[in-house]
Amino acid sequence: MEVISRAAVMLLSAGAERLGLADADPATSPHRDLDEARRLITALAGLVTASAEYLGLHAGPLRDGLQSLQKAFREASAVPDAPGQGPGEKYTGPVY
Repeated sequence: MEVISRAAVMLLSAGAERLGLADADPATSPHRDLDEARRLITALAGLVTASAEYLGLHAGPLRDGLQSLQKAFREASAVPDAPGQGPGEKYTGPVY
C-alpha cells in the first residue's frame, strides 16, 4: 500500500507541475505541458481506480486530488474535452 500511495502522490505532483499549478501564473509556466499532464492524470486515474480497495483512508484524498487535477486540466484547455473524454475520465466517469 505504501508503494501505491507514493506512486499516486508522485503522479499527482507531476500532473500539477505539468498543468503549471506550481507557478504564480499557470498559463505562462515554463513547466506547463498539457499533453504530458493528460498522460499523468490518466495514469493516476487508472492507479487510483484499480487500487482503491487497498488505499484505505488514503483513497478519498487521492480521489479528491485527482478530481482537482481533472478540473484544472479542463479549465486550462483551449478546447475542453467533451464530458467523459477528459484525462482519466474513462476510469473515473465525467468530471465537470
